[in-house]
Amino acid sequence: MTRLGVLFCGLALVFASLSCERKPTSQSTFFPKSTDTVSLQQAPPAPEWAYNATIYEINLRHFSEEGTFKAVEAQLTRLKEMGVDILWLMPVYPISKVNRKGSLGSPYAVQDYLSVNPDYGTLDEFKAMVRRAHDLGLRVIMDWSANHTGWDHPWVKQHPDWYTQINGRLISPYNEKGDVTDRTDVVDLNYNNRAMRRAMLDAMKFWVRECDVDGYRCEVANLVPDDFWASARTALDSTKTVFLLAESEDKPSHFKIGFNANYAWATHGLMVDIARGLKPATALDSLLDVNRRQFPVWYYQMYFTQHHDINTRIGTSPELFGGGADAFTVLTCTFDGMPLIYNGMEANLSKRLKFYDKDPIYWGNYAKQSLFKTLLTLKHRNRALWNGQAGGPLVKIATGVDDKVYAFYRQKDDDKVVVIINLSPLPQMIRLSGEGYEGMYTDVFNRQPTELKNAMTFALKPWEYKVFTN
Repeated sequence: MTRLGVLFCGLALVFASLSCERKPTSQSTFFPKSTDTVSLQQAPPAPEWAYNATIYEINLRHFSEEGTFKAVEAQLTRLKEMGVDILWLMPVYPISKVNRKGSLGSPYAVQDYLSVNPDYGTLDEFKAMVRRAHDLGLRVIMDWSANHTGWDHPWVKQHPDWYTQINGRLISPYNEKGDVTDRTDVVDLNYNNRAMRRAMLDAMKFWVRECDVDGYRCEVANLVPDDFWASARTALDSTKTVFLLAESEDKPSHFKIGFNANYAWATHGLMVDIARGLKPATALDSLLDVNRRQFPVWYYQMYFTQHHDINTRIGTSPELFGGGADAFTVLTCTFDGMPLIYNGMEANLSKRLKFYDKDPIYWGNYAKQSLFKTLLTLKHRNRALWNGQAGGPLVKIATGVDDKVYAFYRQKDDDKVVVIINLSPLPQMIRLSGEGYEGMYTDVFNRQPTELKNAMTFALKPWEYKVFTN
């Protein structure tokens, strides 16, 4: 098996450990939670602020020594100045005590959808944090786990029929093969129950209506029926247009029922293989072609080198990308989607943060903050780098060593960006060829004027990157 295959197996195990695809009935047959339906055949509503937005994930438990909403609020100005637009908060809800894992439990074992974890603060403090974020021009999306709850969620006793059962027993999630996963700390919800669906929608509307949050990152969205998400889009937008991010990649229908973006899981796995020398840089072109054929024209993805699952279960940026960590960061921040920063990356996070226990980030001197500020500021100012159809298409530039160096330009109206990245640990001599990218630019890192033209040659150091803007 190739290293890429190993990585994808690892990702598959992550998904299996988080939830399941199909559920066994009491007769031990399998059925989808509901018949999937697609209600929209055009781009779903999207808030205008999402068109050039960047996203930053906050793991509240580890973000500060205090682990509180107030501690997050104290860092909002710094995050805004770095170029962050959307704050994605990992689940803020009370965590189930029954079948808890570790000392603090998984944030995704939700005990109550309508309150906050007292370890993080009060509901009023949460609202104050959201207000402050909005005052700074930041948006806040919450993490929503609709596939399952913790075992001591009130619904378990009040409405056991709202959960998947075998022979009258509530169960933890199963995977698509009918095998029990390691998610013994949660109990699976039954989407054939209409009353449960209404309660779930009411809970999601609560946070938009009462706390003015701006959308949701939806945990294992592929395991919840499409028609539920279509209903959620309509229900939430009745208060204000929200941003919806699907934690999945295997359902093109998500872009037709209400989701604005999904996860670029395959791109992450491919980048790791390129960093390890197991795949050529040209494999990115093949993957882009696959995505363009399977997704509607308005799709875009969230690109990342790290997030909480990757960091904890698979590896840190240094583990996965070695000396190329910054090069792949540049790629994710200039590619044709929305870049994600996981908390601590701007401090060169080099440890796997614990998932079930307290493990504060060491912030140091924010060694990578300048890199992110340069890239995210460019994304805001240059429309070529905006998300999806709001930005420019990605057009390859031939370099003569395309298996090692990935070069492209993006253009939207008069705005243009050229990106050249050596995705290898060896120096490369490149020769640009083709057309469409020629002209005068500014190197965004050294601020020097540069003319790019056909047939020009220059050398790149190992993992070196260049980004030019007009």
